[in-house]
Amino acid sequence: MKSSSQARTPLPAENTADAGLDPLVALCKASGDRLRLRILRVLRGNAYGALELSHIFQMRQNAMSHHLKMLTAAGVVTFRREGTHIYYRRAQVQGPLAAVTRELLQAVDNTDLSPALGDRIDAVQRERDRSSREFFRLNAEKFRQQQDLIAGYPQYGEIVVAMLDQIGDPSQRDILEVGPGDGELLPDLHHRCRRLTALDNSMEMLQRAKNFAESAGLPGIDFIHGDTRTALQLGLEADVVSLNMVLHHTPAPAAVIDDLARVLRPGGSLIITELRQHDQDWARTACGDLWLGFEPEDLCNWAADAGLEPGLVEHSALRNGFRIQIRQFLKPRHRPSATDIH
Repeated sequence: MKSSSQARTPLPAENTADAGLDPLVALCKASGDRLRLRILRVLRGNAYGALELSHIFQMRQNAMSHHLKMLTAAGVVTFRREGTHIYYRRAQVQGPLAAVTRELLQAVDNTDLSPALGDRIDAVQRERDRSSREFFRLNAEKFRQQQDLIAGYPQYGEIVVAMLDQIGDPSQRDILEVGPGDGELLPDLHHRCRRLTALDNSMEMLQRAKNFAESAGLPGIDFIHGDTRTALQLGLEADVVSLNMVLHHTPAPAAVIDDLARVLRPGGSLIITELRQHDQDWARTACGDLWLGFEPEDLCNWAADAGLEPGLVEHSALRNGFRIQIRQFLKPRHRPSATDIH
């Protein structure tokens, strides 16, 4: 007869089988908590630091870090280091648990945030936005010089114009430029559209663009002070939206792309010029950057979530190790359904 100790010893095959369940165990453990599910809901479409999430959920940062560690171990949250900052976001679903994870996240996204939680999220976004606006208020006069340390208009302007020349009929399109900066792209846009609108949330930068347009003899440009949400509130529509070196200054990049997708008419194009992800933290203080660039999949995923399709792509290497990506995203035209055909 076997001893009791021998009877309790698991077989090697059982150990192997149990190890295969570890990812599912981690997912179930991470998702079996109401607070962690709410964290996943908040991380939909945006990234936050642990301190920001601590404020949103009104809890100590070490406790929030514990929850984020469990969600990261389960593969539903990932983090990205940007200089001295670490931001958490939802991970891209993949692997053998992709189907069940998508179902879980869809169920989470179908829940509503409480008004109090929504207010605290808005407060975080306002603080980010305030920081960005304050930078441009104080640095409008020297912003071009500081921006040229990374990527000035000469590094991407011709590529944007060449991409614009490949799409649409200039006499039949309206263009919206978001964040025109000093206005250097305005002449090329002005000659390639029926109507041109410039939108900027910094009154100081908008005035600089307006002064440039006046000195260049560019009549008929509509200059609007506001952000992409303002564009929606005003009912703006465009066939082309130009967003150059702006997204890394915005508090919620995914929300900006979603707003602009709504502004686009069917068949329209969103052209984004952006830095690839980098680790040069000095750009935050020198240029007011909120984000240290983006990976291509970031832009593609946000665009896809907004209902846009990928189009033309160009890349450019810059000095000091910075890299630029210039991407076109298309808003699909209406495709006739079976009922339309019949």
